[in-house]
Amino acid sequence: MSIFSCAPVFSDHMVLQRGKNINVWGIGSDGSEVEVSLNGKTVRTAVKNHKWFAVLPPMEAGGAYEMTVSSHGETITFSDVMIGEVWLAGGQSNMELELQNSLDGKNVVKNIGSVNVRFYYTKKNAFMDDFFYADERDSCWCKASPETASCQSAVGYYFAKKLSEDLGVAVGIIGCNWGGTSASAWISREMLSSDRDTKSYVDEYDAAMSGKSFEQYCDELDDYNAYTEQWQPKINEFYRNNPNGEWGDALAFAGPCRYPEPLGPKSPFRAGGLYETMLKRVAPYTLAGFIYYQGESDDHKPNIYCKLLKMLIEQWRSDWNDDEMPFIFVQLPMHINRGEEDRKNWCLIREAQMRVHKTVANTGIAVALDCGEYGNIHPLDKRPVGERLELQALCHVYHKISEDKAYGAIYSSALNDGSDIVISFDYSKGGFEVRGERAVGFEVAGSDKKYFPANAVFEGERIRLSSEQVEKPEYARYNWVNYGEVTVFSKNGLPLAPFRTSRNDGFRI
Repeated sequence: MSIFSCAPVFSDHMVLQRGKNINVWGIGSDGSEVEVSLNGKTVRTAVKNHKWFAVLPPMEAGGAYEMTVSSHGETITFSDVMIGEVWLAGGQSNMELELQNSLDGKNVVKNIGSVNVRFYYTKKNAFMDDFFYADERDSCWCKASPETASCQSAVGYYFAKKLSEDLGVAVGIIGCNWGGTSASAWISREMLSSDRDTKSYVDEYDAAMSGKSFEQYCDELDDYNAYTEQWQPKINEFYRNNPNGEWGDALAFAGPCRYPEPLGPKSPFRAGGLYETMLKRVAPYTLAGFIYYQGESDDHKPNIYCKLLKMLIEQWRSDWNDDEMPFIFVQLPMHINRGEEDRKNWCLIREAQMRVHKTVANTGIAVALDCGEYGNIHPLDKRPVGERLELQALCHVYHKISEDKAYGAIYSSALNDGSDIVISFDYSKGGFEVRGERAVGFEVAGSDKKYFPANAVFEGERIRLSSEQVEKPEYARYNWVNYGEVTVFSKNGLPLAPFRTSRNDGFRI
């Protein structure tokens, strides 16, 4: 029986990246030749160790085309192939959140029209068994339509729709995301183990499996699943009857939450797991870049998130053999659970994300501070998030707009001026606008590092801060909370990014 095939990520209706070498690969019989033809171009390659890899030359946007892949008299034909822009949409649940479940999503899906957007969703399987390979073979690209778009990433859809409209080409989104996952799930064990801090994720997995057989782990997983099957309907019932109920009351009604599932070989939350079972299954499909929305599940280790995110970017760029591959990510919005203490750990995640943007080349950041919802870690309005990611792409990747249009104001420097502290910003051209009765969220502190609310006076592109409770302010910060009101925006409508003037102001968790 022949083993000749292409990787499952290649199918009818796919979008291939314009302007770059196009990677095509699969499996076959050793020593055989494989021929790939598309849009008048043909390349040939040989099968070695049952694998083949071919590279088509760069092509301009266009289509629909037919691509054929042939070997030993067998031919695979892919129809309705477009050449355009391809982005991988990575992260956790806020990237995963489906269009049909987003704000006005069902109406958007129903009236989707003739958008030039296509999707491939990497199969969500955390363990490589027979089902894994059978399920992967059933994966395929699909055109955005009322019949297909419901389950696609809302952020990915709004990003792709706006990008397609602005560039006039087909845009393909490869979904590669899983709710509740740490960035460590998307990085190889080897790379995680290369650093003492990030190795902690590997150590936690190894400790969980220490002295435990695979069978014992599976028994624990079965017990967890049986419990959750009974528990989840109770939680759903509680929130149906108490939409604004607090988590503690929900647990009193339904019983203890045993999430997450036991850590082991089938867990999507294990270090390096989804890197193997999802990301590597689509690498190195030729891309324009990555969009990424994640960080919530690493809030228990916020002080190493900067290092972790940098490592993830390095890993993905390495797997695509492109050290300059654009990587655009979302800075976390406001969030706190009902009745929860504000531990300010999300502040550190946001700060780490901004640090990565400022220190890693070819990255973009979509500030989404105003896109959160009180008590909901999954805010439903994903349109502004997707469109802000698209602004970053238009600026940094396609050079269609200026930075002043792609960014809201971002902290640059602070100057002590007697009883005031004056803050300067990048991308503050035109000054600021305040939404609401007054600007809130600003604080200052003296040498004792005790913060008090500050009065903000807007002086063109700068902001002067003072407080009657701080005679000589030395430190300042803005919206240094997990959740709070967002009132200050740049004239282009994008929010002022949260900041603190010094990471050495004594704050630690």
